[in-house]
Amino acid sequence: MPEPQTVNSGPNPGAQEKFYVRFTREQRYMHAVLFTTFLGLAATGLPMRFSESFWARKFATGVGGFGSILFLHKFFAVVLTIAFLIHLKDIFQRAIINREKGIFWGPTSMVANWKDVKDIVGHMRWFLGLGPKPKFDRYAYWEKFDYWAVFWGMIVIGFSGYAMWFAPFFAHFLPGWALNAVLVIHSEEALLAVLFIFSIHFVNTHLRPDSFPMDMVIFTGVESDHEFEEKRTLEYQRNQAQGTLEKKVGIAPPLWLLNFSKVVGFTAIFIGLTLLVLTLTAYFS
Repeated sequence: MPEPQTVNSGPNPGAQEKFYVRFTREQRYMHAVLFTTFLGLAATGLPMRFSESFWARKFATGVGGFGSILFLHKFFAVVLTIAFLIHLKDIFQRAIINREKGIFWGPTSMVANWKDVKDIVGHMRWFLGLGPKPKFDRYAYWEKFDYWAVFWGMIVIGFSGYAMWFAPFFAHFLPGWALNAVLVIHSEEALLAVLFIFSIHFVNTHLRPDSFPMDMVIFTGVESDHEFEEKRTLEYQRNQAQGTLEKKVGIAPPLWLLNFSKVVGFTAIFIGLTLLVLTLTAYFS
């Protein structure tokens, strides 16, 4: 078991602070592929969606035309599809083959349950000063919403995209009006996904007061004892009661990883917010 490391952070600099593993290396790599390909799809899809905009034409000129943009868009789509299939395979293996409990139900599942409904109501009451702040488990309700929004988008946007890409094949079992509909569905759903990720997801994940200016856990994989107990109180208390807390102890992230993560994270946020502004400008003009 890794020994807890001393880091100069928190209210008592120099004090020994434990770090706990929240995301595995594989999960962090998967997220890196996800946000990289999503940024690539957004950066190539939006210029085609708003091809008459000044910035879209300039971008197309810079990369060799709209044909090059379409090629890059398809490339990012294939990579993201492979990552999604790997994720589905991982879920299947953990749930069916390994018989891991808590995949589809319970406090560690990404599937919404009745507690999430109560947390939403409790959070609204807390915002209005009408009650205490609810205590969250491994995944808060907004994290589950983010996950299923991406899951839904992968199916709807992915299917409609491949239906346009391989239209002659899909024409064998889809009527003509359906092939026309997938163009609208792909365009509007993709636009909705871009607006959601670059506004709601960024705010939920990084711009909340307890995470501002950036939540580093998805990059480093670990969070401090204080963060764990404060953000995911119920999970912390459950592991403490079961005597499994020490099994989650990890290694404090090195300085190079923190700096690298900040550069990558802020670059992604900057690109996302830039695309969001350009999208809104083109949409309303």
